[in-house]
Amino acid sequence: MASGGNYRNGIHKGTVKVDRHLPAPSNLRTSSSFKSKLHPATTSSSNVRRSSPASLGGAGKDYDSVSGRVRVAVRLRPRNAEELVADADFADCVELQPELKRLKLRKNNWDSDTYEFDEVLTEFASQKRVYEVVAKPVVESVLDGYNGTVMAYGQTGTGKTFTLGRLGDEDTSARGIMVRSMEDIFADISLHTDSVSVSYLQLYMETIQDLLNPSNDNISIVEDPKTGDVSLPGATLVEIRDQQSFVELLRLGEAHRFAANTKLNTESSRSHAILMVHVKRSVLEREAAFSDLAGSERIHKSGSEGHMLEEAKSINLSLSALGKCINALAENSAHVPVRDSKLTRLLKDSFGGTARTSLVVTIGPSPRHRAETASTILFGQRAMKVENMLKIKEEFDYKSLSRRLEIQLDKLIAENERQQKAFEDEVERITLEAQNRISEAERNYTDSLERERIRCQMDYMESVKKLEEKLVCSQQKHGNNGFIDGSCSGEGHVGSVSEEVFEVKKLLENEIHLRKVAEEEIENLKNQLVQFTKPEAGGNADILNFRRLLEDESHQKRKLEEEIMILRNQLSQLTFESDQTRCLDRGGSGNVFTGLDSLSQVRHSQLKDACNGQGTSITNLHEKVGLQKILSLLESEDANVRVHAVKVVANLAAEEVNQERIVEAGGLTSLLMLLRSYEDETVCRVAAGAIANLAMNEANQELIMAQGGIGLLAVTAANAEDPQTLRMVAGAIANLCGNDKLQMRLRSEGGIKALLGMVRCRHPDVLSQVARGIANFAKCESRASTQGNKTGRSLLIEDGALPWIVQNANNEASLIRRHIELALCHLAQHEVNAKDMISGGALWELVRISRDCSREDIRTLARRTLTSSPTFQSEMRRLRIEV
Repeated sequence: MASGGNYRNGIHKGTVKVDRHLPAPSNLRTSSSFKSKLHPATTSSSNVRRSSPASLGGAGKDYDSVSGRVRVAVRLRPRNAEELVADADFADCVELQPELKRLKLRKNNWDSDTYEFDEVLTEFASQKRVYEVVAKPVVESVLDGYNGTVMAYGQTGTGKTFTLGRLGDEDTSARGIMVRSMEDIFADISLHTDSVSVSYLQLYMETIQDLLNPSNDNISIVEDPKTGDVSLPGATLVEIRDQQSFVELLRLGEAHRFAANTKLNTESSRSHAILMVHVKRSVLEREAAFSDLAGSERIHKSGSEGHMLEEAKSINLSLSALGKCINALAENSAHVPVRDSKLTRLLKDSFGGTARTSLVVTIGPSPRHRAETASTILFGQRAMKVENMLKIKEEFDYKSLSRRLEIQLDKLIAENERQQKAFEDEVERITLEAQNRISEAERNYTDSLERERIRCQMDYMESVKKLEEKLVCSQQKHGNNGFIDGSCSGEGHVGSVSEEVFEVKKLLENEIHLRKVAEEEIENLKNQLVQFTKPEAGGNADILNFRRLLEDESHQKRKLEEEIMILRNQLSQLTFESDQTRCLDRGGSGNVFTGLDSLSQVRHSQLKDACNGQGTSITNLHEKVGLQKILSLLESEDANVRVHAVKVVANLAAEEVNQERIVEAGGLTSLLMLLRSYEDETVCRVAAGAIANLAMNEANQELIMAQGGIGLLAVTAANAEDPQTLRMVAGAIANLCGNDKLQMRLRSEGGIKALLGMVRCRHPDVLSQVARGIANFAKCESRASTQGNKTGRSLLIEDGALPWIVQNANNEASLIRRHIELALCHLAQHEVNAKDMISGGALWELVRISRDCSREDIRTLARRTLTSSPTFQSEMRRLRIEV
């Protein structure tokens, strides 16, 4: 959902537009600047369109505006039944990396382009997750007062209707964005004070028609000359009160839409539908419009004729106009052709305007539609560069504004009172705690002081008593011994008594001093308590120290988090660079044509420029240089020239239109000669890749076998150590394994042994091709057994492939696991293989596949195989296993 605000009749209107059935327009230009270079979270400030009058939104600069880039997510549709049959022998053209928010689009067997989006949704993503990632943030913005738009863009039949318009009558988990959005709107509003109204329209052959009132078949677009806001005042507006009535309106509108059966889609929409939901609240009013746009289509692929052909032209015209507008906005053009189509006029606020816009790009996995998939992805990349300026549009009702401010003020006052009360409680707690500690210190000091006083008194009394005893003793001696003796002894005794009295006085003075010191300490503690209880004190020293410790710990934690973030970024960068280095080199450097004649220098320069992407494109290189000339360079004595030539041939072989010309000109024979004659690892790798591309064609497969190609590939597989070379060889053999006519010859000439021998590499790309070849071979065997053309157990089992198959049936790599699971199911369909599979442990894997496989078609095939085999049934009864 996206939002674009309009003032209509003095009341705020926000528009939510969900656009469905939008495939890639043909006018988008391919640009490498959109590959891996546009980060989803950042856009150049120079691309922000704040006040351009020619933008789709047409909104001028607003100081209340908020910058909001168009968010783009990509969603991959699972293979359908037709693709499972037609593309069973080939890998998908799309590889997703959701954890890195990255998508890889394969150009051929060894090269691919990488794109980044805000979100990457796999074929297993649930409807709930798609809604939460793509639409829910926009719905929440609409409920906050902004306008919003959610668009689905992609080729016809890639899942736009499923993503946006699925009602979910039988399975609630399959509900699309439109139904889930309305559920959130009803959950947020109150029907006592708010209201929800719906308009449902379609744009058919450049005419706006009312789907709720088919007689109203020519509705005009009205544009406000001051604000540029677009409205449809002639549309029927129906108020709804619950979710059920909304779903019924959707059904009614869908019944009046134009639809037809094409080769790409059994129910292809022939019109663009706009569902507008108006939400009115006591303070704000918002309007949500869901637009279901028909998908563009290639005429030769869809099979449109007659009136359907005219419909297709009209659809492609409006979508082409939309693509031009997106291109102009992405390139920051001074002019945006918004008036070229009614579709672009209706969506003018969604791109470059004030709406919050979210785009979900839907693509299919089939390599047959790679061109359309690439065009769709590039449309999404360009849309990510469009910057909208979001702003809340409200009715200037001063009474409502005053009431809102009063409510906000009351909340702030209540929050302030709460914080003040919490602060006072905390101060009171700290004060009470401090008082308790001081009281305890005073009690301890008083007790100590009392004990010391008593001790000193006792010592003093003891000293006086001793002095008195000595005095009596001295007097007695003086009376008995005479005056002379008494005088002499008395003098000595008086001296000793004086010394003891002096010591006692000294002890008393020390005690008095200690008491004064203790009293001063108590006074200091009291002063500290007074300072602590003051508001500016901020707590005692212990609390301050504790706070400093907490701050130090927080600082350390932040430093660790920053270091972890830096390490993660470095890890992501290293992973990305590692993936990039796996791609084949697209050209050499230096002058590799020294010593050739002038004509050869011209031809060779053209060839090298083509390899480096600086001259004529590879697809029409043979028209500029000449295919025969390129093939002749495969035998050049100059190693660099030979490498460049084989790379050009390999790239030409990746296009189906060039394969027949290459074979007719002797290119296949030349490539096989390179495998036979040259020991250069690069030449062998690229030659094997070119043969793998040619092996996609059934007629070429027989020629490869007839010229001994399988033997040469087997020898290359045995001698090569480079994972990329092994991947190319395994891919070529895997393509040959899908031909029913070549089964016996492929096995007798060592093809299966070579395929199994390459598992020594353990590289996931090599193992994936090996697994694909085994799956293709097992499928052909199963088909031959069903038709009665083959008896006896599988050649794969005879060649010892079963242990490796069982070992990798639960491989961590999803692509390897999927091929192995298919191979096990095909092997199990032939009863003669059952005993070998049971003894090899394959039964347990088949049971697991029937229960836990992520692909429903594979789970169904495994269950059907287990239940139809008497041998498996007997063993499962013995082991008490239930399927």
